[in-house]
Amino acid sequence: MTDRNVQRALQLDVASLSDAMDKLRIPGQCLGIKPRDHGFVMAGRAFTLNYKPLDIENPGTVGDFIDDVEPGQVVVIDNNGREDMTVWGDIMTMVAHTQGIAGTVIDGPCRDIHLCLEVGYPIYSRSYSMRTGKDRVQIDQVNEPVSVGGVMVKPGDLMVGGADGVVCIPRGREEEVLSMAEEIERVEDKIRESVQAGKTLREAREMHRYHSLQTPEEDK
Repeated sequence: MTDRNVQRALQLDVASLSDAMDKLRIPGQCLGIKPRDHGFVMAGRAFTLNYKPLDIENPGTVGDFIDDVEPGQVVVIDNNGREDMTVWGDIMTMVAHTQGIAGTVIDGPCRDIHLCLEVGYPIYSRSYSMRTGKDRVQIDQVNEPVSVGGVMVKPGDLMVGGADGVVCIPRGREEEVLSMAEEIERVEDKIRESVQAGKTLREAREMHRYHSLQTPEEDK
């Protein structure tokens, strides 16, 4: 069954979604999480994981969870912002791409980025590096709330990625965020049309009330 809100989100720019969330006072911008390619576009439901330092007495796995992710979901990994080791590489990319997973978001680095660029698999991460997390970290929790870029992400939340980064839209607020972002893009299109028709930018912005687009109602 087609997820209508995922399809709506794919038509919107993440900057518009960010502005809509600002207007609605919803924290959702995953700060510091960036696309490995600015052409990547992604939307899907969050499949969340959290990593912890390796437990020597009870060692766990790093990447076997990928077999449990459904097509169209977005893998969201909380690696606690660690920059000294990665938990995603080319084998994970190959499997995810083959299975039709929508993308991966990592609060930490990824590696082997050549493959995600080659096949067009969307990866958003804090950075990239070559140092493996194997024998250094292990999965702690699966499909529990995690923190990515300073944002709480719950399983099933709507993750949307574009050239400027990633936003997480809480499942219970999707309709208002998407509707607001659609309105923002409609107004911005009218501003562009007005400028092309000869209006100054100041005139076009005043005509279409540009400065109220991101401002919460109570702050106007």
